[in-house]
Amino acid sequence: MNYSIGEFSKITNLSIDTLRYYEKEGLITPERKENGRRYYCEKDVAWIEFIKRLKETKMPIKEIQKYAKMRAMGDCTMIERMEMLIKHRTALKKEISKANENLQKLNDKIDFYKTSIDERDSNKLMR
Repeated sequence: MNYSIGEFSKITNLSIDTLRYYEKEGLITPERKENGRRYYCEKDVAWIEFIKRLKETKMPIKEIQKYAKMRAMGDCTMIERMEMLIKHRTALKKEISKANENLQKLNDKIDFYKTSIDERDSNKLMR
């Protein structure tokens, strides 16, 4: 199935401007009809979903561009792409660990306040 840029925008939940930016930055390369109009297919949907996932994990655009260039080169870059993803996964795991540590510290502080407030209110009732 082929999609116009408008249809593709709706399917991917990305604005037409964003899709054009991604094209300009070399992240996506839509096919063109004889009249020059862009069109997209199912493999483009899957690729955009992967790009969005990489962005959600805070992979920098420059790294996504590098990955996209290697992807366009074909299977001969599979090892390099895998290594890139492994490196990103390691960084992401560290970030998740730090976020969990910070969440625990926040929870500890909230628990401290709850206990302090409960003790204060309990002491007021005893007077």
